[in-house]
Amino acid sequence: MKAPIRPCLRCISSGPLRTPQAATATAALQLFLSTAYTPATTTRCISPATSRRPFSVLNRPPPNYPGHIPLTRIERAALAVGSGVISFFDPRRGDLIAALGEATATPYFIHRLHAAMLASPTGRRILRERPRITSTSLDLPRLRALPANTVGGTYVAWLDREGVSPDTRAGVRYIDDEECAYVMQRYRESHDFYHALTGLPVVREGEVALKAFEFANTLLPMTGLSVFAVATLKPAERRRFWDVYGPWAVRNGLKSGEVINIYWEEEMETDVDELRARLGIETPPDLRDIRKRERMERKRAKEAAAAQEVAS
Repeated sequence: MKAPIRPCLRCISSGPLRTPQAATATAALQLFLSTAYTPATTTRCISPATSRRPFSVLNRPPPNYPGHIPLTRIERAALAVGSGVISFFDPRRGDLIAALGEATATPYFIHRLHAAMLASPTGRRILRERPRITSTSLDLPRLRALPANTVGGTYVAWLDREGVSPDTRAGVRYIDDEECAYVMQRYRESHDFYHALTGLPVVREGEVALKAFEFANTLLPMTGLSVFAVATLKPAERRRFWDVYGPWAVRNGLKSGEVINIYWEEEMETDVDELRARLGIETPPDLRDIRKRERMERKRAKEAAAAQEVAS
């Protein structure tokens, strides 16, 4: 059962777009972001009551933490719509997906996730100690020396296979409460562990399946909105999502424990199957293996057709 909503207690990289319309929208969104806020001097904390007070673009409050950009409601809505539309057409824009996640997480959903952490002893300890997940903090060479069946070994093997680095996660900027901003940062940096735990690859089909799992588990709107990208999959991939990976994602996301409360840094030597059993997560069919078999079958069929054509 997901934790109820309760208030917090403490107070865009560039990339090619596929359509002229998306490029125009990107230019407009970048102009908005560049003019929305200019940091003045050094940052300082303000009280939760002050951070919730309405303001205008002409009377913007100071940031609540380094990198924070306070937004008006209109700005937040514009950011959510703009980043959502553009990232739908170009899912490679991780910066816009991150902006969409932050713009839609408040005022309710990030507080629910924060409450889930407060309800867990491990979650409270994560909030108190605030670890960050980077290649340096994890010591990837050490993880490569761990047995393959450990969480650390599985994680680093997944990173190497997919060509992914834990150092690519952008910092949170658009969530006003400083502790809730850390909750979003923790979710963002833990994303690759969810990949490793489930075995899902970073191809679009795998990302859609994992976002469906995350939505069922975290209820963050961005993860649910990302599932609409199923419309951009090939017909065979869409059928596979609705028949296999979609039901798996919903079933496992709902029944498993709150994955935000896993202290990954302390689970590196844990047997990965033991952790899956503890959380109640079933591994889905190996998507990368399925896609590889399908490619080989198409290649054989094409070669057979070519040979038959030559023979005739």
